[in-house]
Amino acid sequence: MPEFEQHYQELSLVAPGTLLYEGLENILRARTGGLIVVGDTPEVMALVNGGFKIDAEIHPAALYELAKMDGAIILSGDAKRILAANTMLTPDPMIPSHETGTRHRTAERVARQTGQLVIAISQRRNVITVYKGNWKYILRDVSVVLAKANQALATLEKYKSVFQQSLTNLSALEFEDLVTLGDVTTVLQRSQMVNRIAGEISRYVLQLGSEGRLVHMQLEELMVDIKDEGLLVFKDYLQQPDVNPVEAWADIEGWDSEDLLNMPLMNKALGYSSSISSFEQPVVPRGYRILSKIPRLPMPVIENLVREFSSLPAVMEASIEELDDVEGIGEVRAKAIKEGLRRLREQVLVDRQL
Repeated sequence: MPEFEQHYQELSLVAPGTLLYEGLENILRARTGGLIVVGDTPEVMALVNGGFKIDAEIHPAALYELAKMDGAIILSGDAKRILAANTMLTPDPMIPSHETGTRHRTAERVARQTGQLVIAISQRRNVITVYKGNWKYILRDVSVVLAKANQALATLEKYKSVFQQSLTNLSALEFEDLVTLGDVTTVLQRSQMVNRIAGEISRYVLQLGSEGRLVHMQLEELMVDIKDEGLLVFKDYLQQPDVNPVEAWADIEGWDSEDLLNMPLMNKALGYSSSISSFEQPVVPRGYRILSKIPRLPMPVIENLVREFSSLPAVMEASIEELDDVEGIGEVRAKAIKEGLRRLREQVLVDRQL
């Protein structure tokens, strides 16, 4: 998981529906300000001076009352217990900080020095800022995040429609044995775009907490039939047998937008030449994606088919007897494969016309 994704996971601790969030809201409304460290690691405790121990379950009212006192509040790593309050934090003053206020400067330095989650509530600006290592995030109002999530859902729906049409076209070309490398890279690019929008919505869901249930349901519904399509296409056309397709696909997810739109770079990731002329190069699928659409055909059996026949056209041309010889198939499943491929071909050609 990329580092920034890990940081967003931390926001679930301060999302709506949690006791900590309710406490932060109380402090914000009262304009008392506050400094809260989530985590009691040795690195954190080494910076803690004075104050008093509490070690009690967290409660919004208790958090609010304790924030009225000077100093920082120390919570357990799961943010379920208040461990100490009225403490003075003494981080290394040589750690650079761009914050101006004492509270926020201390929060940033403690986060950088310990790697723990630190929350600063501004008394004057009425803003909650979260620090984690070198990462800084200002918590937005729920209504703002919800509006952005709904906008992203609408965008995802449009991108999904385009992606599905490109998949249909690719399937038709695969059945006709007319696929070019350019067709494949276009589908892979669109898959990554869809995944990135879905990832952005997932981050909104984390920030929304209990308020994000409907957004999460809509996201799951939109992604249910396309989630793994990009990876299966990548497996179909990857030309480097010593490369793990799952890891290579994950590496592509880390590309920036400019690299993602660079088609020669995508060609190179697949193991082909990055020259412009290679876009028209004919390519043949192994068959992972098409075979996965046949009902009750598990992935281990698909792996055996691909290992035996090497390509989708070879599987399509194989007789029932030849399919029967493959481990894990048998006569009944062999007939189901032949019939499934026939139906898929007919359906894809009809869908492409539409």
